[in-house]
Amino acid sequence: MSDSITPRQQDILAIARVQGRVNVEDLAARFEVTPQTIRKDLNELCDRRLMTRVHGGAIVVSGVENLSYEARRLIAHASKRAIGEAAARLVPNNASLFINIGTTTEEVARALVDHEGLLVITNNLNVATLLYRHPAIEVILAGGPVRRADGAIIGSAAVEFVRQFKVDYAVIGASAIDEDGALLDFDYREVRVARAIIENARRVVLVADAHKLDRTAPVRIADLREVDVFVTDRLTSAPLRELCSEHGVEVVEVGEARSDET
Repeated sequence: MSDSITPRQQDILAIARVQGRVNVEDLAARFEVTPQTIRKDLNELCDRRLMTRVHGGAIVVSGVENLSYEARRLIAHASKRAIGEAAARLVPNNASLFINIGTTTEEVARALVDHEGLLVITNNLNVATLLYRHPAIEVILAGGPVRRADGAIIGSAAVEFVRQFKVDYAVIGASAIDEDGALLDFDYREVRVARAIIENARRVVLVADAHKLDRTAPVRIADLREVDVFVTDRLTSAPLRELCSEHGVEVVEVGEARSDET
């Protein structure tokens, strides 16, 4: 392996940062090379810890900066939708809940539209937009600065707002999950809101697809031990499965959504 990446590999990285993930066959057609050549490129990028291999391609690895919102929506979309539907089934009618930032938590909101008597408190503009039209669901939106990248409401005002409530459920996401059970994110201001959400809910539901186990982020949200239910497509980490078993964290696996794997 050379000391620098090739121009094609630089282009592959640039595409991945925009799209969230890249596919071997698509890249082979784009660059007019064989799939074997693309696999070699991806393997070298993974060896440099710039990307992580997934079925049929690779995703970007970043320890300090999150992917764009649109890119995150594209990653494991079918799995996220299945996770959202499973998490929504855990929430009964006439419940109160927090829903925080994330493309997977938004899928939970999408799956809640047929519920009745819900009180949803959120710092996510996208969640509020999905739910506010439904007469059987009351939506309360936190105040504070709006992050243009993804519609997150963050900052001290949002933290103080959340602390006014004590709800039945908190539906939370994470940008990454470490092998020791640390739930991680990129923005410390968002993490402060997430901490307040966890501390003011009777039951905490974590929603995250298996790709989050391949990523890292610099800011600790909480520990998996603080979660009551972990809803995912598949839990591939033996240490995390053991940790969940030891600390009474219920694991709900919805299975791998094959439509994500191209």
